[in-house]
Amino acid sequence: MRKNQILLKPIGVVKNGIPYGEKGVEWKSLKSKIEIFPEFQEGLKGIEQFSHIWVLFWMTPDETCLKIHPRGNRQLPEVGVFASRSPTRPNPIGLTLGELTAVEGNILEVRGLDAFDGTPVIDLKPFLLREPPPNLRLPDWA
Repeated sequence: MRKNQILLKPIGVVKNGIPYGEKGVEWKSLKSKIEIFPEFQEGLKGIEQFSHIWVLFWMTPDETCLKIHPRGNRQLPEVGVFASRSPTRPNPIGLTLGELTAVEGNILEVRGLDAFDGTPVIDLKPFLLREPPPNLRLPDWA
């Protein structure tokens, strides 16, 4: 492996029937399944004790841009891609906090995962309740 090269290995795949690029999806209420590949199933031990998990996944953007209009809305001011949640980024890593509603073997059911069917999952982390950071601020459009 070359210096500065990162090799990611998917641990599973999203299953929800939503084709890539579908518009108008109500992600917050959608239940998706994450099929964890058998060689990683042992790593799920204890995950059912958590109500929410962070899901990291590899998005499939149409392009890479360094400036975008948030949510694709040209009425909003243009910002840098790192000041957004846009998939059009140099490393299209998605991060979503989802509600873990069921675990059956190597299948996780998660509500609120904003990833299309067939999206590779690269990691899972349990959500731990902590106090919000001091001096939290957000832009008006968020």
